[in-house]
Amino acid sequence: MEPLPAQSGRESPFAADVRAGLTARRKTLPPKYFYDELGSQLFEAICALPEYYLTRCETEILSQHAPAIASYLPRPTSIVELGSGSSVKTRYLLEALLARQETLLYQPIDISESMLSQSTRHLLLDYPNLRIQAQAGDYTHGLGAVKRAQDGALLVLFLGSNIGNYDPHEAQRLLTTLQRSLRPGDLLLLGADLKKAPALLEAAYDDALGVTAAFNRNLLVRINRELRADFDLKKFAHRAHYNVEDGRVEMYLVSQEVQEVHLRSLNISVQFQRGETIHTENSWKFDLEQLQMLAAQSGFAAVHSWLDQGKHFSCNLWQVATARHLPV
Repeated sequence: MEPLPAQSGRESPFAADVRAGLTARRKTLPPKYFYDELGSQLFEAICALPEYYLTRCETEILSQHAPAIASYLPRPTSIVELGSGSSVKTRYLLEALLARQETLLYQPIDISESMLSQSTRHLLLDYPNLRIQAQAGDYTHGLGAVKRAQDGALLVLFLGSNIGNYDPHEAQRLLTTLQRSLRPGDLLLLGADLKKAPALLEAAYDDALGVTAAFNRNLLVRINRELRADFDLKKFAHRAHYNVEDGRVEMYLVSQEVQEVHLRSLNISVQFQRGETIHTENSWKFDLEQLQMLAAQSGFAAVHSWLDQGKHFSCNLWQVATARHLPV
């Protein structure tokens, strides 16, 4: 393949991350890029799979304990949700707060504009007293544009064990940044998956129907489309493995043969050996002691934790600590 002339101007974050990840000694791609329009739809399908217990367990917790969670919140409270997706589980909390206050401001933040638009339309039809201010974008950029009811508190929702996509240092850094953007008395409801048998964990990320495999490979579809690459999806297998020592599920795309892939928009070619991997996601799992420690390290005071009946998943309510509680 003949090299193309370098393009002028700065690369998009997606292009820059793909270039860095695929030219690294151990190839990797950031999991946030899973969620284009098709990726978001595939993830919603994953959430309905029998192997994917996380959504069912978190839904069980919220359906049974939303009024109890709401009882800890001051009035009025506004809700911000990071990585809101379809907002289906959030409805239990919206209803619990609307039972306590006349109106409610809900501010979902999601990287998928199409999913955000769809979920917003449905919510407004179902809840006349709900006001929505949606933001399409990366929630890691902070809460600078978030509003709150006058003299009211914020409840930030970070559900679905999305915190598990960050290694422990990144998770603490993200939560500390979030804490510093909030006021004393504001609260965070953190959904976090718990450690359990490897077979149960691996099945959740490698389902029998192959939906998670399609979700993983869709990263390559996106690179082909947006960066004019020529990945052959049939030459990459999906792999999910639970690393017991580190306490995380690792997802990979595995090259099935020696091959060369061209990314014309980046003017690079990438070589793959048979069995070589692209690391696409980590999903860290926790125990309750680790979560308590993470809260303290990030400047939060743990208020209460709720578990599903099988004790597979946790929803953890944390409050912004006062100055005397902040870690040094």
